[in-house]
Amino acid sequence: MTHSAVSPSASVSTTLLLARHGRTVWHAENRYAGVSDVPLADEGRAQAEALGRWVAAHPVDAVWTSTLSRAVATAEPACRALGLTAYREPALRECDFGVVEGHTLAEFEAENPARAKAFRVDPVSYPFPEAEDPRTAAARGAAVLRRIAAAHHGERVLVVAHNTLLRLVLCSLLSIPLGEYRRVLPRLRNAAVTELRMTDGAAALLSLNVPCA
Repeated sequence: MTHSAVSPSASVSTTLLLARHGRTVWHAENRYAGVSDVPLADEGRAQAEALGRWVAAHPVDAVWTSTLSRAVATAEPACRALGLTAYREPALRECDFGVVEGHTLAEFEAENPARAKAFRVDPVSYPFPEAEDPRTAAARGAAVLRRIAAAHHGERVLVVAHNTLLRLVLCSLLSIPLGEYRRVLPRLRNAAVTELRMTDGAAALLSLNVPCA
């Protein structure tokens, strides 16, 4: 029996390890932090250190982060452990939550109960007033993950970004209706790891919300 050689043009997968940044000073009150550059809380810094230890034990070839300081700070211990410099990517930023930025959903609901109800039913068709269109956010996030995967064929890459953006992107890449992102993916835990295998722009989910501590 003869065996054919693997073609040099055969597809090569990239492993993307997606992590939401650590807890911020707004988390205790569950305030929406989108474009606001909110710093990590003490707990968030501890979570970042735990992620750094996990990455030291499960090394990556590159680190990419959002440009917001909470994501950069979360990635820093991992970069330090492996001697890497993170690529900072503006397209990994969190969604702009419009009038709800810095507020809670309960506060918005008290002011505009009808719009809040519509958001709960379908957050993509009825986003917050003045917010970024979730479909636009999903498209930019999916595009940048495909670009990162293409730049790191066969490698492992840590990507530190944000809760809503990453949930929208996961739905987009995994063919889940975007309007279901809050139900299907209630939250990504801070500094936990979600593993994707990217092959020719297509994604396969290998793990979700794996804790590092």
